[in-house]
Amino acid sequence: MSTKEKLQALWGKLYPDHERKKLDEFIDSLDVQGFQSDESSDWYKDAVVYSLYVDLYAKNFEGLTGKLDYLQGLGVSCLWLLPILDSPMRDAGFDIRNYDLIRHDLLGLEPGFKKEEQEAIFGKFLHEAHRRGIRVIFDIAINHCSEEHPWFVEARKSEDSNYRDYFIWSKNTDLYKDARIIFKGMESSNWEPLGETNFFHRFFNFQPDLNYKNPEVLFAMTRNMLYWQKMGVDGFRADAIPYLWKEEGTDCENLPQTHMVVKFFRALLDYVKPGTLLLAEACQKPATVVEYMGQGDECHAAYHFPLMPMFYKSIAQQSNKSIRSILHPCVTPDLPENSQWFTFLRCHDELSLELVYVSEEDRKYIHENYCHEPEWNFRLGEGISARLANLFQFDDRRIGLAYSMMLSLPGTPVIYYGDEFGKENDMDFYKEMAAFVGKDDTRFLVRGKIRWELRESQLADSDTFQAKVFTRIQTMLHVRNGMKAFGRGTIEFVDAANADGSKNGKILAYERKYNDETIFVVQNLSEETQQVAFHNQAGLLRDLLTNLKFDSTSIILEPYGYHWFTIN
Repeated sequence: MSTKEKLQALWGKLYPDHERKKLDEFIDSLDVQGFQSDESSDWYKDAVVYSLYVDLYAKNFEGLTGKLDYLQGLGVSCLWLLPILDSPMRDAGFDIRNYDLIRHDLLGLEPGFKKEEQEAIFGKFLHEAHRRGIRVIFDIAINHCSEEHPWFVEARKSEDSNYRDYFIWSKNTDLYKDARIIFKGMESSNWEPLGETNFFHRFFNFQPDLNYKNPEVLFAMTRNMLYWQKMGVDGFRADAIPYLWKEEGTDCENLPQTHMVVKFFRALLDYVKPGTLLLAEACQKPATVVEYMGQGDECHAAYHFPLMPMFYKSIAQQSNKSIRSILHPCVTPDLPENSQWFTFLRCHDELSLELVYVSEEDRKYIHENYCHEPEWNFRLGEGISARLANLFQFDDRRIGLAYSMMLSLPGTPVIYYGDEFGKENDMDFYKEMAAFVGKDDTRFLVRGKIRWELRESQLADSDTFQAKVFTRIQTMLHVRNGMKAFGRGTIEFVDAANADGSKNGKILAYERKYNDETIFVVQNLSEETQQVAFHNQAGLLRDLLTNLKFDSTSIILEPYGYHWFTIN
């Protein structure tokens, strides 16, 4: 089936009351060549992703270009740029004001710059990143925009506006009453009054939801992505993807039409350049998230949100059960070929404990063990706003252990900026932004600027906490980048035996295999030294991280210790 036939089939299901001529005219209007080759269309399987805010990390793209050598040396092969598009910045850039413009301060330009200037500056940055083997993806909020977006500015003026139907309006606020409120504690309704009516929003009240029942919205968003793809961007993180389509009588999440919209985006991105990553941000159970990869015709990859809190639970419980359970095929299904999970320990948001995928018991347990300060509480207990270093109370051993798990388990790892040297919560930035936004959004605690002079002095002293964390993570990244098994291999969990032959549940061990590579990972989740044996892995084991050799029949692991072995 050709791309045009795929799009026509989807059109017929999404918009049965609209003429196909409208779609054909849209396709004919696109300035694309199509079918450009890419030797590594599944490049994301081998990637190490680094997530950052350009302004907080390096002020602008010129500054970020100056940090590319540092990132390359760390072991990063893909940059995920948190929102860079034009925005009032009330939601850290996820409230987009213009989809085809980058914020002027990130370009080092004054407002009103010419598009040619944008393309020259951003294009130079992309060239320098690609020259170092670093791909670039960025966030695009496709479910909602800013109330300052020209579409909404025009739509709110009159019911007769050409843009009125780009959004969802109703005088009846019982419409979509089964749609949950996502920002509990900050929003009390999904409807915001405006004149004699209301507009619908799933997130903040200054972020009106887009109406994909209007095909013009689908066309406009597709054009936006194709513009950036043509510029050389390697992929998009599709923010809030489960909420795109709304139907009365449903919870307005994960609807069949949402999947059709995603298929539409994917078909056109693949047509122009196969391998342009479409990454799903869907805070749902794994079985639901897998559906966003379809049969290899929706997103290429998705975040494994339910795995993230289990890293913390396993270390607090000193038990391997939670990791082995969440990755069991009955919980985390097999993926379509060429699809991938993206895994992470922390991100720009809270440590999410949504009941969509975390039990009430687990949420309470993790909250009690990691929410060390009352101001870290987010969404009435559904999250913890804290940096990795704060969560683990500046213990480089536990941070190293958590990274060992994330970097050696299946998936593509995502590092949140500053975590590689233990960046801490930023209370001053939180207070500043809470006052600016007008909402007590504690997620700003985990953001904030990098003070590079301070960090460089800390990293220069090998005895500092920051240097210890950096050395641990950089060492693991360099080993990982030399082995395909981590990003592509199978996993088989292995039981550790105590001296009396009983199983030791404090040890998390598994084999990762791909072609002729076999890596045997052993990790001590407990605060005490453990001595264990692995009788099925008989022989000498060489630790890839230290080059030391061990006897598989008697391995001593330090508290929170970890080893990545090859078997000789």
